[in-house]
Amino acid sequence: MPSVSEIAWLIPVLPLIGAVLTGLGLIGFNREINQLRKPVAITLLSCIGISTVLSYAVLLEQLSGSPPVEHLFVWASAGNFVLPMGYVVDPLGAVMLSLVTSIALLVMIYSHGYMAHDKGYVRFFTYLALFSSSMLGLIVSPNLLEIYVFWELVGMCSYLLVGFWYDREGAAHAAQKAFVVNRVGDFGLLLGILGLFWATQSFDFEGIANGLSNSIAEGSVPTWAALTLCLLVFMGPMAKSAQFPLHVWLPDAMEGPTPISALIHAATMVAAGVFLVARLEPLYSQFPIVGLVIAIVGTITCFLGASIALTQMDLKKGLAYSTVSQLGYMMLAMGCGAPIAGMFHLVTHACFKAMLFLGSGSVIHAMEDVVGHEPVLAQDMRLMGGLRKKMPITAITFLIGCIAISGIPPLAGFWSKDEILGQAFNSFPLLWFVGFLTAGMTAFYMFRLYFLTFEGDFRGEDSELQNELLTAAGKVLEEEHQNHSGDLHESPWSMSYPLIVLAIPSILIGLIGVPWNSQFAALLSPQEALEMAENFSWKEFLPLALASVSISSLGIGIAFSAYYLKRLDLGKVFAERFKPINNFLSNKWYLDDINEKLFVKGSRKLAREVLEVDAKVVDGVVNLTGLLTLGSGEGLKYFETGRAQFYALIVFGGVIALVALFGVLGTPTLPPV
Repeated sequence: MPSVSEIAWLIPVLPLIGAVLTGLGLIGFNREINQLRKPVAITLLSCIGISTVLSYAVLLEQLSGSPPVEHLFVWASAGNFVLPMGYVVDPLGAVMLSLVTSIALLVMIYSHGYMAHDKGYVRFFTYLALFSSSMLGLIVSPNLLEIYVFWELVGMCSYLLVGFWYDREGAAHAAQKAFVVNRVGDFGLLLGILGLFWATQSFDFEGIANGLSNSIAEGSVPTWAALTLCLLVFMGPMAKSAQFPLHVWLPDAMEGPTPISALIHAATMVAAGVFLVARLEPLYSQFPIVGLVIAIVGTITCFLGASIALTQMDLKKGLAYSTVSQLGYMMLAMGCGAPIAGMFHLVTHACFKAMLFLGSGSVIHAMEDVVGHEPVLAQDMRLMGGLRKKMPITAITFLIGCIAISGIPPLAGFWSKDEILGQAFNSFPLLWFVGFLTAGMTAFYMFRLYFLTFEGDFRGEDSELQNELLTAAGKVLEEEHQNHSGDLHESPWSMSYPLIVLAIPSILIGLIGVPWNSQFAALLSPQEALEMAENFSWKEFLPLALASVSISSLGIGIAFSAYYLKRLDLGKVFAERFKPINNFLSNKWYLDDINEKLFVKGSRKLAREVLEVDAKVVDGVVNLTGLLTLGSGEGLKYFETGRAQFYALIVFGGVIALVALFGVLGTPTLPPV
């Protein structure tokens, strides 16, 4: 009987078939297909569901010790050049397949309730299936070139989903921003891939690592060139996984529907960069300086995201900057030479952050019944409060997510984040200290989100506050916002069920990675798991763990005092006493302003100047040539009389002119023969 891994190619193909069939139906029979909401949803859910079952079957095979499976075919060949394509299934891929299909399935179930009244329901489900297929194809790709193909497909789907409500100006701009910023990273990735092929004649991960090592040893590739190529490839993960300074697209991408935030911007697409760095670990491990650069970028990113999240009042953007921060932790682990710790945090973070985003969607869904569909109102925490009484399931699951991401044991986030901080402490103590401070900031801003949203009194019916928020956003409090009289209520089962399901791994999944007996490490690298168990010391583990829990508890305590007990108006005090810092954080480190001035306005200015050169210089030369031709033609036409005597006179006059010219200049001396 063939193993499940032999048919693992069906995992990305099934969602693709569903998306293509539905997409063709929308193109050819738009009105009819849009009326078949439930059949389309059931079909696409079935495709993702079967892929999920196959993914877990593949994972079970890998857990039982089955060897990796790779199937390749020749996609292109020319002379000695052969380009193979196909799929590979190994422990790392099996973990990612199970994670992506699980989150995708739960998000699609959630979307059935969240998008129930949206006119683009069928189109939304089609995009979800297409994205899932692209991401799954990226995971099973056996070489860098095939990864790049699916990498771009994932980016295209992200553009479509972020800009799903394209009639909203904010969504359209956010989609464009995400597209442009990711193209910057992808251009570097493509250059790096082509450069590595030039240096190694291979696109295969192991082939590139071994080939580059041999090329450096032989002297055919200088070390500086190899480092440059490695950093160019890293530009792709920098953009896709929202690392500084290419992180600026992720918070704006919250303009898309909330299920997209959970699927793409918390659990899957942004994880693609971390996954690629893990795949390239045999290459990056040869260059400690590259690891240091990755670790520094990750540390800056985790601190940047956490610091900006401290001042956010938009619920989704607060979670978005939290995602940026957590992705920074993952890259810090990769830079410290601990890909297993980074991947472990990727898995745990996917569970609780997807739950948090879906929980925010549940809150926004309820708020829209009270304040309308204007995002400025429905997503602002200043209009929330007291939602726990009306939405207990959402509140409880959101609280679980806050505890998990804060790193409080025994929930999932503690084990994965503590493993990263331990690796950083051993490799780069200064970077560990920044990550340690960020852990306290994370606990503070997450419980700030929770208390502002779910505790206290409900503030959503304050029309003066609504008007103030809309005015600050450059909008007007319209009548439709004044007359909403809906009641807050818990979301339907299709939205509550995924929250409950995700709460379970958010609590328990961290236990598979306890450092003294890490089953997660045993799956990805049995040798490393054995070394972890042998080298584990309670004397080293407990001080770091207690320090991490202590600073997280301090952050929670400050948030509790300021936003639950209301003993201190922390926001007002901070804004008054530390106004420059508050402005710096509120304006997102001014990075958006810098990008706007340097790149957006700068590129427009350059384009205008190029247009001026084109209009005045290039077009001027062309127009002058045309005028000279036209003028000379107009003048010469009068010499075309048709009389031979006149032509002879012209020739005679020319000869006389030449004789006179040579007489003045002198007869030229001919060289001797």
